[in-house]
Amino acid sequence: MAQAQPPIVVVEDIHKFFTRGSERIDVLNGLSLEVPEGEFLALMGPSGSGKTTLLNLIAGLDRPSQGRIWVRGQEISSMSEGQLAGWRTRNIGFVFQFYHLIPVLTAYRNVELPLLLLPLSRAQRRRQVLNALDIVGLSDRIHHRPGQLSGGQQQRVGIARAIVTDPAIIVADEPTGDLDAKSAEEILDLLCELRSSLGKTIIMVTHDPRAAQRADRVLHLDKGRLTSEVPSAVS
Repeated sequence: MAQAQPPIVVVEDIHKFFTRGSERIDVLNGLSLEVPEGEFLALMGPSGSGKTTLLNLIAGLDRPSQGRIWVRGQEISSMSEGQLAGWRTRNIGFVFQFYHLIPVLTAYRNVELPLLLLPLSRAQRRRQVLNALDIVGLSDRIHHRPGQLSGGQQQRVGIARAIVTDPAIIVADEPTGDLDAKSAEEILDLLCELRSSLGKTIIMVTHDPRAAQRADRVLHLDKGRLTSEVPSAVS
């Protein structure tokens, strides 16, 4: 029997707290988690539950106050800021609720931005940008600026930007939160396709139970702790 693959993300006894004057504010309290490679994981919970903080820690945008985090076998919780910046470029794709596109740039240029941090030729960048835009179905919109695109199309540009470096993990913070129902379903379809066809691991924060149902697994957080872990209704 073949051995199971190690998880792509391991979070071990994480604590995250801030201080306000003499007061300590705990955001995450001894949280541990493993994410198998290729899983679509949804994180749910009330505002202030710690789900976005957890997402940011896994993505290397923040550091734990205590505990350790491994991603793809590397302990990112011990990396320097410079090491983390380079690591994020190669390993993490970011999808945001409000797209975070640069208004004066075309779809092509917005998607190209992460590649400017890598040692690639102009021709290599062009191939990767056009491939990413083709995957999200926007090959005919490469010269459009964000203001000329619908909300759903802007989010597709955001997803193309997230996958253009071919990262192993996509972190999505409320990716359907600013979209109408039809556009939201299309974005969720696309995320599921990235998981099934390209083998991407997806970790998504959402308040929407309908969005969470598209994931393989749903974790619920409250006051910095995992309160429940249930499989999604959709396999």
